[in-house]
Amino acid sequence: MKKIVLLLFLMTFHVFSNPCVAQTAPVKKPKIVVGLMVDQMRWDYLYKYQDRYGDGGFKRLLDQGFSCENTMIQHAPTVTACGHSSVYTGSVPAINGIAGNSWYDRSWGREISNVEDSTVTGVGGNAKQNKSPRNLLTTTIGDELRIATNYQSKVVGISIKDRGAILPGGHAANGAFWEDSGKFTTSTYYMDALPEWARKFNEKDWDKLLMPKGWKTLYPADTYVLSDEDDKDYETIYKGEKKSVFPHKPSISRSPFGNTWTLEFAKVAMEGYKLGQGKFTDLLAISLSSPDKIGHAYGPNSIEVEDNYLRLDKDLEDLFGYLDKRYGKDGYLFFITADHGANHSPGYLEENKLPTGVLTNDVFKNLDTELEKKFGIPGLILTRNGYQIYLDYDVISKAGIDKITVANYIIEQLKQVPGIETAFLNEALASATYPEPIKTMLINGYHPKRSGDIVIVKSSGWKSGSRTGATHGDWNPYDAHIPLVWMGTGIRPGKTHRLVGMTDIASTLAAILNIQQPSGSIGHVITEITD
Repeated sequence: MKKIVLLLFLMTFHVFSNPCVAQTAPVKKPKIVVGLMVDQMRWDYLYKYQDRYGDGGFKRLLDQGFSCENTMIQHAPTVTACGHSSVYTGSVPAINGIAGNSWYDRSWGREISNVEDSTVTGVGGNAKQNKSPRNLLTTTIGDELRIATNYQSKVVGISIKDRGAILPGGHAANGAFWEDSGKFTTSTYYMDALPEWARKFNEKDWDKLLMPKGWKTLYPADTYVLSDEDDKDYETIYKGEKKSVFPHKPSISRSPFGNTWTLEFAKVAMEGYKLGQGKFTDLLAISLSSPDKIGHAYGPNSIEVEDNYLRLDKDLEDLFGYLDKRYGKDGYLFFITADHGANHSPGYLEENKLPTGVLTNDVFKNLDTELEKKFGIPGLILTRNGYQIYLDYDVISKAGIDKITVANYIIEQLKQVPGIETAFLNEALASATYPEPIKTMLINGYHPKRSGDIVIVKSSGWKSGSRTGATHGDWNPYDAHIPLVWMGTGIRPGKTHRLVGMTDIASTLAAILNIQQPSGSIGHVITEITD
């Protein structure tokens, strides 16, 4: 008996004294997770202007953080609502239901916004700001964080765009704030009145505070050697301007100062909600919308875009300094990513002899004409949203025509159009003959109750509308290759060039925070980023 007791004692002593046996140090969790999405930030912007970045912004991220250099979006269309929802749900439009910035709702008989909700009204601004996350069909990482802590963690979403604040915040967010008429607003989904700190913030004249003399270049214009000359005929000319040249006098949201304004509101929100000061980790989801507005207007090779990122670099340095002071350098987890990238303007591509072209509305007018000639009845196409075509089932049924026959005829007509690579019946994507990963991206982007019947795939470099400005939405790397850099609590410096998906972000956060993944998550944990 004595021998048995002695043996048990020795075994117990061995377990507690030997660090290699059954002992693990508790994992330190961040006080707050700060996710920053930069709307329309191409991956190459991390490096293109690197020689002009300071040490405390993008360079600090890359030096002290972990960069996933080959992060790709896994769905098409590559647009804002889809990107924001996919990052925070770890899912894709086919599952989370956010099939576009808008879609045609057959039950309502009209196009609806991705965050439209007739059951709520605006707060702190226009009462018609009837917005909420109810169209999002799955949970977000913020929702799961709230559930895991019995709703003691706080989650807040902030953006100039409604969808940039609402979708990342999720269903259970404490608050989401977006811009309306130059003020940050919200809806009755979250609260009945703006918090006092938000009202005080809105009372300031931020246009005068941040851009009293409009938008001038940060440095002399002739030093922007990585950009085109200022005066280009394929850049957008805003009302009141004779040419698209500096100085500009845009609204704050259409300038780099929109980033500063948004981040200043984020700081006030951190203090107002006392984020990162409780027992459990909090989440702040920030989205910077101004880079998207600038990119659409001027294109990726413009002085305007370069100036935006040089100024954003300074904004990041200021933000990191604030977070360091408030939480300690190892007290917060930060990540930066984007909802999509952007292609160059057709005017730019054309000027430089690169593949491009413009799809005008004449293409679809001609298609309507050919359909009426073929089937002897007008109105077979109900509507078009982006590159989704919706068929009118009632018209087709009354005419006694088979839906598939109509769809196949439309597809054959579209394939003959220059600038349209191909088109598919969405229901038949799984059996389509088309290369990966494009085929899977189209499948991931198709929601059977919200997407159209036919999806169009454009040729590389082509754009709808006109040769001016720039856009996004396609499967191509210029739209789908995004930055992803992590920094802070538990993150080791480094980088990986292996393929990482946009949907991996939520899964990785769930692993770090020891909580359940969102309900529609299909992502994988990025194990390399932690020690």
